[in-house]
Amino acid sequence: MPQSFNVGESKMITYNDIYEAARKERYSDQLQAIPKNFVDEVSDYLKDKKAMASKDADEFSDVILKTKKQLENAITLFKELILRRRKKILNLVLIASETGISKQDFENMLKLEKELFEDMMKCIEASDKKLDGGLNGAKEEVKNDMVSFKENIEELMNMEGEQMGPFSKGDVANLPKEIAKILVDDGKVELVE
Repeated sequence: MPQSFNVGESKMITYNDIYEAARKERYSDQLQAIPKNFVDEVSDYLKDKKAMASKDADEFSDVILKTKKQLENAITLFKELILRRRKKILNLVLIASETGISKQDFENMLKLEKELFEDMMKCIEASDKKLDGGLNGAKEEVKNDMVSFKENIEELMNMEGEQMGPFSKGDVANLPKEIAKILVDDGKVELVE
């Protein structure tokens, strides 16, 4: 298969590169290293193949059919690759929540995979805190009150300084207890039972 190059840039990704990345991921239990710009390169590759596949010329019909098939296969391989990587990352989250994660596994993640991993770790940690609290007899405290607005209110700030609202007369909202109490005391809302 011929290799294509952009002037002044490194080698563009090929179908074979996508195939090899998917094959390596399929046959390894470890998360495989792939270039950090792999998703961008695959995106460029797919755009090029879509442009070629959309041409209507009888003289290129065999080339176009081959390109369409290669495009379909590349999309399938890429989806398989991402799915396998996600499964491995979810498994790493479970392992890391108990024992920690190896530096190599973390280094082999793409930026978006590292963000997924970190978000999942936060969810596991929050779940563990709730579980520990439940095991220690702590009841989960209700932190919000449901209120109905008696008048229009432009905007509010919550305890973290984030904007809430605007709210119209008759709106129902689930607000933090502290804010709901202030609004009830001012006669602007009433608690919904």
